[in-house]
Amino acid sequence: MNDIDRDQLIRKNYSSVRRISDLNGDNEVILDINGNVVIVDESLLQAEYEAKQYQRDRQYPPIGDQLDEIYHNGIDEWKKTIKKVKDAHPKPE
Repeated sequence: MNDIDRDQLIRKNYSSVRRISDLNGDNEVILDINGNVVIVDESLLQAEYEAKQYQRDRQYPPIGDQLDEIYHNGIDEWKKTIKKVKDAHPKPE
């Protein structure tokens, strides 16, 4: 999990977080709206990150390319392109 993903997960799961800072690159400090230190459950963050892996794996073509395909080849060909991505990375049950 990269820093951006981690930051987003922290803010989603800990709504009172207002500041995440890294002192000298060694010690992360997470503060709530009152300036209190927030202790983060790393296993919760990791579990949520892993649960969304299929979404990160689904790499659809850029929207501009999709619109070009619809314009030039029709909606049925576009649906085939999207289906290939979905079939390669099915949503977990």
